Amino acid sequence: MKTAPRYSLRPRQLVIAGRTAHYAWVIVGVAAVMRLFSSSFRSSSSILIPRLVDSFGWSYGAVGFGFALQWVVSGMLGPTAGWMGDRYGARVAMTIGALLFIAGMMLTGLVMQHLWQFYLFFGIILSASMGIFQVPLTASVTLWFRRHLGTGMGILQSAQGVGPLVAVPVMLIVIELFGGGVPGLRAAFWVPGLIGGAAILLLVRLFYNEPAQIGLRPLGAPENEPLPRVQTREIAKLRTRTFFQQAQRTLAFWNLIGIHFWGCAGHAIVLVYLVAIAEAEGVSPGLAAGAFVTMSVTSTVTRFAVPVMADRVGSKGVMGVCFALQTLPIGLLFFAAEPWQFYLFAVLFGIGFGGEMSAFPIINRQYYGSAPIGTTYGWQMMGAGVGMAAGSLTGGWLRDLTGNFDATMALSLALSLTGVLSIILLPPTRHRQLPDWEQGLPPEAQTPAAAGD
Repeated sequence: MKTAPRYSLRPRQLVIAGRTAHYAWVIVGVAAVMRLFSSSFRSSSSILIPRLVDSFGWSYGAVGFGFALQWVVSGMLGPTAGWMGDRYGARVAMTIGALLFIAGMMLTGLVMQHLWQFYLFFGIILSASMGIFQVPLTASVTLWFRRHLGTGMGILQSAQGVGPLVAVPVMLIVIELFGGGVPGLRAAFWVPGLIGGAAILLLVRLFYNEPAQIGLRPLGAPENEPLPRVQTREIAKLRTRTFFQQAQRTLAFWNLIGIHFWGCAGHAIVLVYLVAIAEAEGVSPGLAAGAFVTMSVTSTVTRFAVPVMADRVGSKGVMGVCFALQTLPIGLLFFAAEPWQFYLFAVLFGIGFGGEMSAFPIINRQYYGSAPIGTTYGWQMMGAGVGMAAGSLTGGWLRDLTGNFDATMALSLALSLTGVLSIILLPPTRHRQLPDWEQGLPPEAQTPAAAGD
């Protein structure tokens, strides 16, 4: 009698410790590691900025503009990155993203001498790779799940929250090993860039654009459901164009872009200036930095929990609660003077901040089903990137203009509150926005369910 294998790494018959597993979980794990490598260093700017100032003699404003430029570029490239994933598949997009990541990190670490080179290598080339890892990667993962999408998205989104906790000590160790100063700073770019980029290129080999590529149904799909067709590039192009044209006619399409902008502009101010606000009230630098770390840890927990809740009870209500928790705690900052008050703020704000963005992939699937949402999600990420840059730059300008952070905090409150009001206008997620969008497609371009197979 033939016994079942305890381990099998074949994608269609994955077995771990005698238990069968769907390849969707491998896709999530691969995507999470890719996201961890690609996003960690952008979110660790508090470590890089002062060292760039000291090493190259640039001003804080000049260096800060480079990080703002990165948010703008990655956001503006979001629609193009999403279209690339819908049109050519996430695997092609990931390969291009990995090469751009290696180029950006290596050029910044080994070639950069002048400020314009910092803007080009770090602000444009590296940010282009991050736009790819934000949009088509996320959209592609959602195709693998019919059930447990919230858990999958929670794992993926929490990887981005863990990023700074991993990247900061790695950068500090690399800087120390290479002697500090300019050599250490350069190594903090090119060493992780080379190792991380190589790891991403290897992981791409384990990534598939959709379950049909390896003869699988999405996780949770009924066994009697026809296997989805593997899309040719021409069919993918037709489906992407048809769906996007119809999606643009819905209010939800434009409102989700705006919600991403308002939310990211609001929390960008806190991310950039929380430590400075605490220090201005007499809190020691160490305790002020601890409040920022507390906020990051809290947000990591909610990055996982919120997609799970959004998948089970609907995204609109969960997003509304998260935006409210990003908005209301800002009132504490107007009165906070003791360290414990800033830590209380960090916990409350971290809950809302962590969940604010992580429900977006879920709400797209709840609104649009199995449609090619990469381009649509890319437009939403454009709103996020522009919002991050606008919030951080405007918040700093108000601080310089008024001499304190009151106007900066008021701006953050107003931006996040606008996001709350915008969520109220969203339609319920229990109703699909475009349930018949495939009807205008030829039968060979429709999914089996839409074609009546």
